[in-house]
Amino acid sequence: MPDVSPTDVRIRLARRTDVPAIVQLLADDVLGATREKPGEPLAQEYWDAFDAMSTQLGNEIYVAELGSEIVGCYQLTIIPGLGRVGTARGVIEGVRVSSRHRGKRIGEVMMLTAIERSRASGCGVVQLTTDRTRADAHRFYERLGFEATHIGMKLTLS
Repeated sequence: MPDVSPTDVRIRLARRTDVPAIVQLLADDVLGATREKPGEPLAQEYWDAFDAMSTQLGNEIYVAELGSEIVGCYQLTIIPGLGRVGTARGVIEGVRVSSRHRGKRIGEVMMLTAIERSRASGCGVVQLTTDRTRADAHRFYERLGFEATHIGMKLTLS
């Protein structure tokens, strides 16, 4: 697949009307297919989550557009902290590129934008987690300069 020129990809804040497309992106892979519910009508929990995110300062979801199509998304949360002498962190979550558009460098445009937004917000660190089974994602993030310096742990509460 040919690369997409960075100028062809537009990154913007997500709008409430984008929620169905974002959920479809989250479900568009092996892991997400078992965790998400992209059907119509869309589960109320997605709308509630978007509304809660929209009111929380420093917690934003972005979409990547190619033409008029939403082809990617990520969530960026800016977290002030006391550690590292008061260093703020940019935390990136929910990174997805449409399976039809993977391998075209759209994810790279998204991540470089997230890193720059973090820097502009005064962050000294950008961090993310990725499922340990996603070997392609690990290579992608390492190519962008991320290092696997910690072990992530989760406790599912549902």
